[in-house]
Amino acid sequence: MTASNTTSTWRDQKNAKAQARLERALPAIFPPPILHHALTRPLIPPTPRLAVESYWRNHILRADRLARALAARSGTPEGWTWQLGEGGAGGRPASFRIPPAPFREPAFARGRGACCICGQPVYRFGWHRDLWGQGVPNGKAAWHTACVAAWKFWIAPHEQVRVLKRHQGHRCKASGKRLLRTAEVDHAVPLYRVWREHRDAPWPELLGYWGAPNLQVVNRTAHVLKCRDEAAERSQTLRLSRYRVVEDESGFSVIEEE
Repeated sequence: MTASNTTSTWRDQKNAKAQARLERALPAIFPPPILHHALTRPLIPPTPRLAVESYWRNHILRADRLARALAARSGTPEGWTWQLGEGGAGGRPASFRIPPAPFREPAFARGRGACCICGQPVYRFGWHRDLWGQGVPNGKAAWHTACVAAWKFWIAPHEQVRVLKRHQGHRCKASGKRLLRTAEVDHAVPLYRVWREHRDAPWPELLGYWGAPNLQVVNRTAHVLKCRDEAAERSQTLRLSRYRVVEDESGFSVIEEE
C-alpha cells in the first residue's frame, strides 16, 4: 500500500468517527451553512462548536462584516472615548495599532453573556442570534465566534493575504498591475492618521479602519514607496510639533522645544 493510500484510509476513518460524533452532538436546530461547511472539510470538526469556529475562520471577510455590524448595533458606550493605556492599563490598548474595544475596558464591560468585542449577547456555540429560543444569552460565554475571527483578522491582517488577494481580483490597489507573490497587506489610511485625525469618530465607524474597508494588498515596490512617503509626513509632523507659538509684550514668537 502506498503512502497516499495509507493517508487516505486514515483520513476516511478519522472523518467517519468525527462525523458520527458531530451528528450525535447536533441540536435539532443548527445553521445549515455551518453544517455543510463542516461536512466538506478535509478533516471534519467533531463538535458543533468546532464546526462554527471552522466556518468563521474560513470565511474571514464575512466575520469582519458581521462583527462590525454587531458593533454598530451596540453603538458607542456613553462616556467612552478612545484612549491608550500604557502596558494595556485599564483594558485600553497600548498602541493605536490595536483596535479600540470599549467593552474590554472594566468601566464599560457588560459581563458574561455579552461579547467583549461588539457588546451584543452571545448565544449557544458562540452564535450571535438566539436560534434555539432560549431567551437568555449563554452566561459562560464572552465572545462571539465570529468576533474572535474578526479580532484576529484586525490585529494580523497579513495572515489573510491570500483571501484579500482573491477579494481584489489579484490586482494591486496602488498600480493596478497583477499582484506578485511578494505582495503585502497595507492599511489604505495609515493607523497613525486614524489616531491623529479620526480619534473622535463613532466607535463602530473606527473599526472599519482595521477591517476590510481599509485594507489593501499592494506589490512590495508600491508599499515601500507608500511607507517612505508616510515616514516623511510623520517626520514633518513631529518636526513641527517641536515648536510652539507664544505671545508676549513684543508680539508673537516661535519657540523650539528642548
